[in-house]
Amino acid sequence: MKPYLRAERISGKIQHAITDLLSKKMQDPRIEMATITGVKLTPDLRVAHVYITVFGDKKRIKDVLNGFKNSKGFIKKRIAPKLGLKYMPELKFFYDDSFDKAAQMDALIKSALAGTPDEHQ
Repeated sequence: MKPYLRAERISGKIQHAITDLLSKKMQDPRIEMATITGVKLTPDLRVAHVYITVFGDKKRIKDVLNGFKNSKGFIKKRIAPKLGLKYMPELKFFYDDSFDKAAQMDALIKSALAGTPDEHQ
């Protein structure tokens, strides 16, 4: 059985804290409707990679990432007391394209199935 790593526990706390902050206190219109899909901490707990998804084109994605980068200090200040750590990890924001890739795979599968004759007839 794999031990439950401290980094994983804190990653979950960071994700929950940022999600809570987004739903209540963030007023930047660029980051509206953004979703935190995951947080990965480095083993030394110094850097948190925060993965975000949002619907829209590339310009919208870029605007959302810029909004998060500009709000980094505010976010760190608000979530640090909730984490109870001596050192607040550096936050780095990334676009999570896994949903886009899943949609592409789904479309490929549907098109492949549509091209095959129905075997039940």
